[in-house]
Amino acid sequence: MARDYYALLGVQKGAGADEIKRNYRKLARELHPDVNPDAAAQQRFKDVKDAYEVLSDPAKRQIVDLGGDPLSPGGGGGQQDPFGGMGGMGGVGLGDIMDAFFGGGAGPGRGRGPRSRTRQGDDALIGVELTLEECAAGVAKDLVVDTATLCTTCRGTGCAEGTQPVTCDTCDGAGEIQQIQRSLLGQVVTSRPCPVCRGFGEVIPEPCRQCQGDGRVRSRRTVRTVIPAGVGDGVRVRMAGQGEVGPGGGAPGDLYVEIHEIAHELFTRDGIDLHCTVHVPMTTAALGSSMKLHTLDSEHDLDIQPGTQSGTVTTLRGLGMPRLRGSGNGNLMVHIDVVTPTRPDQRQTELLRELAKLRGEEQPELASRGSSSLFSRLRDSFVGR
Repeated sequence: MARDYYALLGVQKGAGADEIKRNYRKLARELHPDVNPDAAAQQRFKDVKDAYEVLSDPAKRQIVDLGGDPLSPGGGGGQQDPFGGMGGMGGVGLGDIMDAFFGGGAGPGRGRGPRSRTRQGDDALIGVELTLEECAAGVAKDLVVDTATLCTTCRGTGCAEGTQPVTCDTCDGAGEIQQIQRSLLGQVVTSRPCPVCRGFGEVIPEPCRQCQGDGRVRSRRTVRTVIPAGVGDGVRVRMAGQGEVGPGGGAPGDLYVEIHEIAHELFTRDGIDLHCTVHVPMTTAALGSSMKLHTLDSEHDLDIQPGTQSGTVTTLRGLGMPRLRGSGNGNLMVHIDVVTPTRPDQRQTELLRELAKLRGEEQPELASRGSSSLFSRLRDSFVGR
């Protein structure tokens, strides 16, 4: 005989999860072997644990409510037939157990039911090319997209004008057909979508000619999108409800606008920071100077200190890209590239030789650790005068 797990925990059949847990904890404290070493109490403690394991599991509890014992050999509760054919399951077969787990069954109203013809639409993706200036300032653009839209003839019903769907004769509107088979394991019920109505439970006798019964058509339209400042390559801007309309006129998905940033002629980007390179003549690097540097949206005075070396990086704070979904800007990193004359004329060569002689630099030297470079010494020479 199947055990009465409700009686073991001292609860009624309709007890809730909180009551089951509360009674289990109370009995466990009373019967625990550390508290009550009596052999009968230890067996009772084991039964209480089994009862809580079963009743706290919805699937196992359903088997109990059907008259079975999920902890007996084979899960059927009967000693003679572990699958419940003639044992203690009280006539409950394997098909009934499967119904308890999976919600099947041959009776009316016990199936999963027909699926809706109206479903959520998919998301759509479109790419847009932006210049670095547009990424920095933000921009509004009109984009042409090709997506599924609501059929204007049937308004999503899929039916021709003046008609409507009718109940499927094959499945009687259930959306699925069931097959009952008997085997050595008992009664097995299987379900599959109705091949006539494809699981909808109804058929459209006269489909709409424009959408062929789908409730939507492909259409090209223009969508205006506002792209915020600070976007970069690969960033996606979401436009809610501007994607594909779903089958049966279902709610549309979202449209994602993916940014493709066009490489800039002067600036390269590293997150919110910008980098550029300024070519400085050797004489200017030695003597120092200033110049007008064109940034993305303005001009800035760049000071070149006397003795500036090639590879020097000057940071101009706040002249980089704006922070997306935040405040403040990144920095502009100016990399100095000192340019050495490659083809000096005769007079320039004479002057360079004279300078080299005055500084004792006719021959190159192997630099030791900590030694100053040519331009460092030039800087020191001019600063000291």
